[in-house]
Amino acid sequence: MRSVFLLCLTMLWVLPLSAQPRDPYQHFFNETWGDFKEERQNAKSQGKKAILVFFELDECPFCHFMKTHVLNQPEVQAFFRQHFLNFAIDIEGDVEMQDFDGQTMTQKNFAAKIHRVRATPVFGFFDLEGKKLVRFTGRTSDVDEFLLLGKFVVEGIYKEMSFTRYKRQQKKTAQAS
Repeated sequence: MRSVFLLCLTMLWVLPLSAQPRDPYQHFFNETWGDFKEERQNAKSQGKKAILVFFELDECPFCHFMKTHVLNQPEVQAFFRQHFLNFAIDIEGDVEMQDFDGQTMTQKNFAAKIHRVRATPVFGFFDLEGKKLVRFTGRTSDVDEFLLLGKFVVEGIYKEMSFTRYKRQQKKTAQAS
């Protein structure tokens, strides 16, 4: 009887630890030297579906929400690491980088001049040639919506409909079942 009690007590302590939030910079974002042309090749060789670029700003409350409520969740980290290479870009950053074509520029020029990022966060999904597939501006409402956004890209649904329409369709399907 005592061993059953200890087993239950141990499980109560261990199970919540497995779902603990984890630092998104260590577990969601991939490391990069800022050469996106090279990252395209890395994504291809790793069998990824696309590259996700998270355009952020330090003082952005919506970016902070995403990092502390969504991107730090183990299930989000596992799904996105499986299907994408994920990189963060500071839209005010002076760090030099290379875009998908190998052109050298600062992060802020990559964000503002090339991708016209004016508000944050912006999630840009790019194919393995560097072509933009999907752009989502703002924060998602929760983990489920962000995972749905990932599924929307992975399954190529963006070719058929908008993300808003896809969400509506998914909600109707869930209500019907």
